[in-house]
Amino acid sequence: MEETRLGAIETRFAELIWRHEPLPSGELVKLCWEELSWKKSTTYTVLKKLCERGLFRNENGVVSAAISEEEFHAMQSEHFVEETFDGSLPAFVAAFSRRKKLSQEEIAALQALIDQSREG
Repeated sequence: MEETRLGAIETRFAELIWRHEPLPSGELVKLCWEELSWKKSTTYTVLKKLCERGLFRNENGVVSAAISEEEFHAMQSEHFVEETFDGSLPAFVAAFSRRKKLSQEEIAALQALIDQSREG
């Protein structure tokens, strides 16, 4: 996949698709007019751009996700850790936990992830 980062308006557009997919492209145009005040041409321009980047598909006039919203956010998180912390997840968690105290629930969830990784 090409670039996975999205600007604020592209993110709102992507969230619209994820929330309503699969949907006819004409319906997407209506949603974008109602929620983003976009003209038809703007909708199709941004859709084409995000399709070329591998996020969505527009096949036979039906728009759907090429990757899920969850997968997209995971890719963004991975990219952030890679760029900011040289790929070190422990360095990220250490930096995060210095500024925000982790709750017992969060610690337990992290421990469960670690245990899962060891097993699988």
